[in-house]
Amino acid sequence: MRLRLVPKETSFDFFSRWKLWLGISALLVVVGFASFLIQGLNFGIDFRGGTTIRTESAQPIDVGTYRDAISPLDLGDVTITEIFDPTFGPDENVAMIRIQAQEDAESVTAELIGNVQSALTEVVPDIEFVSVESVGPKVSGELIQTAVIAVMLAIGAVLVYIWLRFEWQFALGAVAALVHDVILTIGIFSELQIRFDLAIIAALLTIVGYSLNDTVVVFDRVRENLRKYKKKDLKEVLNLSINETLSRTVMTSVTTLLALISLYVLGGDVIRGFVFAMIWGVIVGTYSSVFVASTILLWLGVKRDWSKPSNTSGNQFANVDA
Repeated sequence: MRLRLVPKETSFDFFSRWKLWLGISALLVVVGFASFLIQGLNFGIDFRGGTTIRTESAQPIDVGTYRDAISPLDLGDVTITEIFDPTFGPDENVAMIRIQAQEDAESVTAELIGNVQSALTEVVPDIEFVSVESVGPKVSGELIQTAVIAVMLAIGAVLVYIWLRFEWQFALGAVAALVHDVILTIGIFSELQIRFDLAIIAALLTIVGYSLNDTVVVFDRVRENLRKYKKKDLKEVLNLSINETLSRTVMTSVTTLLALISLYVLGGDVIRGFVFAMIWGVIVGTYSSVFVASTILLWLGVKRDWSKPSNTSGNQFANVDA
């Protein structure tokens, strides 16, 4: 017997309160955008600038021990990662320590580097600082601009792709859902002041792809049913299509969430921000595919017969007979 999270056949009416769903989404988008404008984001080292220290020692690296030794110095955002390389010998244990730029300073001062080395020497006597590199605020500002451009280009590419594959009404619905997902993700990071770094940009682009995948599955079934049921009302066709793909949508989201929750609990601090963004993105992406993209499509309307041109495509009050 196969596991089913939803019945094989469902007949939910997803558009009985479509104004309520759009209202909730619009309110969340406004709150998220306002939080971003008022509080801003808690930028990590990638965007704020800072110093990267490469260490080497004969003793095995214990990230927790390193972190406990540095914590009393109150340096703010500090990330510690162990570097693995097959060319390293058994006595070459390399770690990368990244310290955010301190207030009123473009990089960590030499005195502070000395304090860090002294603190680590107490727990790892043979530790050596192989290299120390600093990234100033100018480079960090360029990273922010590049990240924004990357997200905008991804959404623009989606707009063109959906437009070419379906119709412009589908494209606007899909892009509205993607913008909704991105703004809500940025908004919750701003509201909770979770560290925002390049890994979160990668999560945003992944969320765009995941949400688009869900939306395209629904839209593809909508197009098939529009051809099959040419005299059915558009609302009925959309409800039918979403119900037919509901089992697949729920199963995909739940299995993805199971893996992500495991990573969040067991993966450690290094990837926790990325995984949190993914968990949130899967939830809002699944929601937006059904209640945002499809509702926008219902509002815009769509032509019913792809075998010939339609002068009334996009008008929900047009004659629906093919």
